[in-house]
Amino acid sequence: MIKVGTCGFCEGRSKYFRDFDAVEVQQTFYRILQEKTLERWRKEAPEGFIFAMKAFQGVTHPPNSPTWRRSNVRPSKNVGLLRPNSDVLHFWRLTLKEAELLGARFILIQLPKSFKENEESFANAERFFEMIDRGNFEIAVELRGWSEKGVKRFVRAFDVIDVTDPLVRIPLHRGETNYYRLHGRYENGRIIYRHSYSDEELQKIRERVLGWNRNESFVFFNNTDMCRDAKRFKEILLELRHGSSSSPSAGETSAHHR
Repeated sequence: MIKVGTCGFCEGRSKYFRDFDAVEVQQTFYRILQEKTLERWRKEAPEGFIFAMKAFQGVTHPPNSPTWRRSNVRPSKNVGLLRPNSDVLHFWRLTLKEAELLGARFILIQLPKSFKENEESFANAERFFEMIDRGNFEIAVELRGWSEKGVKRFVRAFDVIDVTDPLVRIPLHRGETNYYRLHGRYENGRIIYRHSYSDEELQKIRERVLGWNRNESFVFFNNTDMCRDAKRFKEILLELRHGSSSSPSAGETSAHHR
């Protein structure tokens, strides 16, 4: 099973709920939202719709991150980088409460490049995950700039979903759910968000997502043309299903229904 959405509502919510299966809420990363806002979104969503939610930046991003300029919270010097202190744990509890109000299934922890692949980061993460309440949520983690060896060690040690771009590498976790984020193209280690995926790229994403499918996969587009590209990707999946029904012996059919 593959569910497709975008990172943030890329169109009016009522239309979005008709067009897509899931959303990764971005506003919760930048700002602390009102309870009534999250409850309204939950009530507006159709049955079976899935929310993922990005953890507040106080958990992940240090006070010098430019992302704080968009926040309604003034950061202390101790925030971010999974540091197991009272400020970070406070923002995690707020994130957990928001996820409960939203009825989210996933909480995404997206770590910045300043969360370096070293023993200090690993020790901070170890204490952080020992101390937090996970609620009933699945925790997905996106590490940037880490080696495959480091990512594998991290996701296995803390039992989290390895978030990756299917055009970059295979997921390294052992769970039943794959979680993908598609940011655009990469140049010299930098993400170029101003990107529209070609038909060939979308076909390659489809092949890899199906080939690596465990039980289910979530594919979230996060490029500048994410709404259009996500809809095109859904069309490609739909064509595959229609083709599979008339050709049950196709190799990709068995992969899709695994």
